[in-house]
Amino acid sequence: MPDKVAPAEKVPSRKGSGSGDGIKMKKELGLLDGVAIIVGIIVGSGIFVSPKGVLLHSGSVGQALLVWIFSGVLSLVGALCYAELGTMIPKSGGDYAYISHAFGPLPAFLYLWVALFILVPTGNAITALTFAQYILQPGWPGCEPPYAAVRLLAAAITCLLTVINCYNVKWATRVQDVFTGTKIFALIIIIIAGIVWLCMGHTENFQYPMAGSNTKPGYIALAIYSGLFSYSGWNYLNFVTEELKDPYKNLPKAICISLPLVTIIYVLTNVAYFVVLTRDEILASNAVAVTFGDKLLGVMSWIMPFFVACSTFGALNGAIFASSRLFFVGARNGHLPTAIALINVKNLTPVPSLIFLCLITLVLLVIEDVNVLITYVSFVEALFTTLSVSGLLWLRHKCPDLERPIKVYIALPIIFFVICVFLVVLPCYVSPWEVGVGTIFVLSGIPVYGIFIHWKSKPSWLVMASHKLNMTCAKMFMCVHESKAD
Repeated sequence: MPDKVAPAEKVPSRKGSGSGDGIKMKKELGLLDGVAIIVGIIVGSGIFVSPKGVLLHSGSVGQALLVWIFSGVLSLVGALCYAELGTMIPKSGGDYAYISHAFGPLPAFLYLWVALFILVPTGNAITALTFAQYILQPGWPGCEPPYAAVRLLAAAITCLLTVINCYNVKWATRVQDVFTGTKIFALIIIIIAGIVWLCMGHTENFQYPMAGSNTKPGYIALAIYSGLFSYSGWNYLNFVTEELKDPYKNLPKAICISLPLVTIIYVLTNVAYFVVLTRDEILASNAVAVTFGDKLLGVMSWIMPFFVACSTFGALNGAIFASSRLFFVGARNGHLPTAIALINVKNLTPVPSLIFLCLITLVLLVIEDVNVLITYVSFVEALFTTLSVSGLLWLRHKCPDLERPIKVYIALPIIFFVICVFLVVLPCYVSPWEVGVGTIFVLSGIPVYGIFIHWKSKPSWLVMASHKLNMTCAKMFMCVHESKAD
């Protein structure tokens, strides 16, 4: 990495003594922006809509709360491990960059393959659909909003946020800051309402907190999966390390502020849910926060759908901002078409990468049940997280003298690795079909890698077509390739 030169600015080329200028993205993200990105992406629709998944697999209120606490602590341990990886390998791209550095291009490409077509755009599509559903719901009381209206609004909001992210990084981060504050305010309202209800003597739902607990290991793993899904996003700041001011300080600080904050808020929010709603009411609800509001907030119950919409809006913005950098880095390394690695010369943003992600998300919005795609590959995400943290352990052995501005106690990555292996292996006998489909999709990336990446003597017509696409995108979006320092 070059010395502390803001990569957004034009910087002299270091090749020879030439005076050529290069283009890089700016280091515009401070500590507050980092915290807002992590909290804003983690606190999406999950905590408002689907805490019942944890309760369903746990079987009891007490065990569900333990799972929420455990999921938060596990996410914090994982984030600290990623802080070491992010400062040791200060490149954007998160897991992709770390897997590539530790194990080479093929495993890294397979992660990119899954993230490109399933994990990231499907997650974005579900978030956009949730936003549209809750914005439109008041217009159709007592029934579902029209299918086409939900899809069109979801597509419109995806395009709007893509335009904002294309135009200016500061605009995107300001949107993130505002909506992160909004969703935290919503959760505080739920917590305060629950505390007031508890102080009024309503303790009946906590009389036998462990009754009905499900202690089978496979179902405990599924409960933790549901909890971790609501915490997902804790590693997204690592996707934009190159745009973070003073990443050696701000990356670990943002993690240490965000994860404990989210864990405390999540646990207190679930306590509030369990105080006000019975187990059966939670399991029967499609949106626990809305059911909570209907029961407790009276005429003000409309604010819950509004806050869910605000929450998903902020989460979608953060996911678009961070995940577009993953595909940008993949293209920069030659694992995606080079056009995706271009940067707009005026706004210094990865416009082609953002548009590419937007297009895939729009395609997935056409699928009637996009949630089923996440079901099939949810364990794959845990698989690649396991691979990333095993890379940390491998690099400790292989490159002990590598500079590590942050070095976590060795027990933390070992514990995190063991738990991740548990989470990957145990669901194999509970949900073998989903695990099998996810595995097949991962393996299907191997022939793609062989043909498009590993095969060097490609036909001249294919090379020329790629070059023309690159030049067309460069002219269309006023882009150039990011400069590289030796």
